[in-house]
Amino acid sequence: MRRAYKFRLRPSARRHIALTACVESHRELYNSALQERRDGWMHSKTKIRYTDQAAQPTEIRSVRADVAVWSYSSQQATLRRLNKAFDGFFRRVKAGGKVGYPRFKGSGRFDTVEWPKDGDGARWHPDSTRVYLQGVGQVKVSAHREVRGRIKTIQVRHEGRRWILVLSCDEVPTNPLPGTGHQAGVDVGIASFATTSDGAHIDNPRWGRAASDRLTAAQRGLHARSPARRIGAGVGRRWPHGI
Repeated sequence: MRRAYKFRLRPSARRHIALTACVESHRELYNSALQERRDGWMHSKTKIRYTDQAAQPTEIRSVRADVAVWSYSSQQATLRRLNKAFDGFFRRVKAGGKVGYPRFKGSGRFDTVEWPKDGDGARWHPDSTRVYLQGVGQVKVSAHREVRGRIKTIQVRHEGRRWILVLSCDEVPTNPLPGTGHQAGVDVGIASFATTSDGAHIDNPRWGRAASDRLTAAQRGLHARSPARRIGAGVGRRWPHGI
């Protein structure tokens, strides 16, 4: 069974800068490959495929040190990502549906880098709960559960202000619960949170009502500490009414 494990990365300031540069370099590669495909078709009706672009990172890396620092395998994975977008485009064209030509990726629309194999540019270290990424280094991981199975791919994703690690694993052992031989139905409602088929009722916890007093007190405290209220109170003290 395949399963994905999602953990939060805890990079240092230097590692954060390196991760940002890594994503930006792969975004540049994606957009450049897309531009080449568009130009080839517009100027000479030449259809450029993944096989035509897969070896190009070798030449690029030989003249650009800022590109050579990253994993070659991850760069090929980015090119496959573009190829998958074109496969979907041509499939929609053939089906006669909404087409949607692949777009260039702005800085807010490209947030993931993938390493297609554990040990090829990226390595998961479960004993130290860290992940090694070529060009970035060792990054601490908040691993809240054990990773089981054989790691197939490693992904790093930028979500808002957070960095996320996704480990996709094959051959994850299953652990099904033993059968009880009984069946049960559950009806979810409002007066009773849940009612089972054997007549048992689970009361609605009504968390909103339970926390209403604390919410009212917090809102009053926030209002008392607001800058506008403090300024108004100061003005009232310094200049008496009527002056």
